Amino acid sequence: MEFQLSEEHLMIQKAARDFAQNDCLPGVIERDEKQQFPREQVMKLAELGFMGMMVDPAYGGAGMDTVSYVLAMEEISKVDASTSVCMSVNNSLVCWGLETFGSEEQKLKYLTPLAQGRKDGELYIGAFLLSEPEAGSDATSQRTTAEDMGDHYLLNGTKNWITNGSSASVYLVIAQTDASKGSRGINAFIVEKSWAGVTVAAKENKLGIRGSDTHTILFNDVKVPKENRIGADGFGFTFAMKTLSGGRIGIASQALGIASGAYELALAYSKQRKAFGKEIMHHQAIQFKLADMATRIEAARLLCLKAAWEKDHKMDYTLSSSMAKVFASETAMWTTTEAVQIHGGYGFVKEYHVERLMRDAKITQIYEGTSEVQRIVISRSILK
Repeated sequence: MEFQLSEEHLMIQKAARDFAQNDCLPGVIERDEKQQFPREQVMKLAELGFMGMMVDPAYGGAGMDTVSYVLAMEEISKVDASTSVCMSVNNSLVCWGLETFGSEEQKLKYLTPLAQGRKDGELYIGAFLLSEPEAGSDATSQRTTAEDMGDHYLLNGTKNWITNGSSASVYLVIAQTDASKGSRGINAFIVEKSWAGVTVAAKENKLGIRGSDTHTILFNDVKVPKENRIGADGFGFTFAMKTLSGGRIGIASQALGIASGAYELALAYSKQRKAFGKEIMHHQAIQFKLADMATRIEAARLLCLKAAWEKDHKMDYTLSSSMAKVFASETAMWTTTEAVQIHGGYGFVKEYHVERLMRDAKITQIYEGTSEVQRIVISRSILK
């Protein structure tokens, strides 16, 4: 069992850290306040090869492993979770799903520019459309329909909580084709935002990850060519569940980064702030908080890396990714709250960053499978 990172992994980690400090940190507070999509940052990620990290170079990707992806996600999330979630969705949900289950034609047409993050010099990213107003954790209750019209499908319905909703050029849409078949009547489709009948609707005014554009997407009689269905008829639900398992590694890594960023800020602050005649790091109450932070973060990191390692070795990583996701997200929420506490009144103001990290942490317990859903997945696995 090897616990040391390779030279390549260390180089990727450093590149991500440098990007976070040089390109994400400047203006991160303003982007959060204004709910401004980090377009320049995402374009730079594309230049670095971070928008299709694990995609085969034959399809425009960087050909890196999942461990590299975890390392990069952690470093970027320490500073700017709004940027890292754009990267996560494009890598884990969109590119991985297309590369693993898409046809050769779909890969050449859509995966290649998505992995490069650009097309004709413009930003080109994707979004994953599963959630609906009445179908979040219960993904089988799809109200969006795709009626088989012979040579095409007719798509109608509403999707919400969509990350990259207005910035994406391509949507992977999960829709019900035959309700009588339940989950086996669900399909997955590649839909272009520019098609007639596609409407980008309300933008959500969120607690955290405010730079990420989260929208409701409407479909009104959208004609989807038959060749844009992913996999065999009825494969959509399986596609969504398998894709989300990998996505959980990305969000677990994001949560890990948020926790790590808050811990590093709290540690530095504890060495500077004085109370009762000495730096607060000398008070046992603060020392114990920092010790617990460091321990939980290290445990979360090992869970993330284990899930990534299993994925890279073609093993079943469903259990590991759920464990990593639930533990890392709860670690992020706890650690950021403690970081605010260590900062005292300064932790409550924006310029010290920890209040933003605390707001960003909360969503990691909710999206790509709530903590409750993760515990269902884990319990089912261990009780088999």
